[in-house]
Amino acid sequence: MVGMKNTNRLTYGRTSVYNLNYHLIWGTKYRNQVLAGHVEEVFKRLVAEIAAEYGFEITHLEIGQDDQVDLLVSAPPKLSVTNIVRWLKGTTAFQLFRQCPELQTSDGQQKNRHLWSPGYYVESIGAVNEPAVAKYIDDQRQHEK
Repeated sequence: MVGMKNTNRLTYGRTSVYNLNYHLIWGTKYRNQVLAGHVEEVFKRLVAEIAAEYGFEITHLEIGQDDQVDLLVSAPPKLSVTNIVRWLKGTTAFQLFRQCPELQTSDGQQKNRHLWSPGYYVESIGAVNEPAVAKYIDDQRQHEK
């Protein structure tokens, strides 16, 4: 590790030292405006619980315009981005439909419900770009006002 100047960004595992950060973005199906109030509170709590359960960290989280979810995730090398997104989107959708009656359809139908659009955006973030991406995520609410 010769030449490493900023070691406070590093995470030390049993067999590795790493600094892996990802900027993740996804949105609701049809850009439905549902991530506000109680639903937003439950969503943020669920994201924190999922991260703790699977061993990664959410360093920044904001819900921007058109119910776009922006996250800055720090994860160990053993976790794939695909799994992280699958856990976050799948578990939050399932739990939000269970815990938030305001997401129920008017006829109470529970089949074929989709909260999230099927895709997502991911970008790996280096140590130099991390503060800029964190500021971008934190400022998402400001853009709406």
